[in-house]
This record gives sequence, structure tokens and C-alpha cells, in this order.
Amino acid sequence: MRVLRGSSDANIRFSDLRTLLLGLGFAERIKGSHHIFTREDIDEILNLQPRDSMAKPYQVKQVRKLLVRYKLTEGAE
Repeated sequence: MRVLRGSSDANIRFSDLRTLLLGLGFAERIKGSHHIFTREDIDEILNLQPRDSMAKPYQVKQVRKLLVRYKLTEGAE
């Protein structure tokens, strides 16, 4: 997936990022425009907000860093 490449962080659709996280077993809570993703075996919480239909580039970087740190990259391809 493009999230792991790091070459187009500004061109990732929020729905694609959301689908990736849900597919990797994250639970989602929505509070206003904030989409909060948690997973039982991961200490960090991801708090993402869409910008129109796109993901914010710095939040794509946060997701990539978390995927690499917890070795979840196999399911992200």
C-alpha cells in the first residue's frame, strides 16, 4: 500500500487509511470529526481527522510509523 512507501503522503484518501486500519484489527470510535483508532495489543492511540476526503500527511506518517514499530506491515501491502 502507498502508506508504507512514504512517497505520496498528501495523496492518501482518508477512506483508504481508515479501511487499512480496520482491516488490521483496529477498533474505531468517532467523536465529531475525530476518528479514534485503538487496538488491544498496541499502546498508542491514533486520532485522525480527514481534510475533505483526504488524510492529513502528518497523520499518514504517524500510521506508517506505528505499522513499522509494531510489525504490522505484512497486512498493509
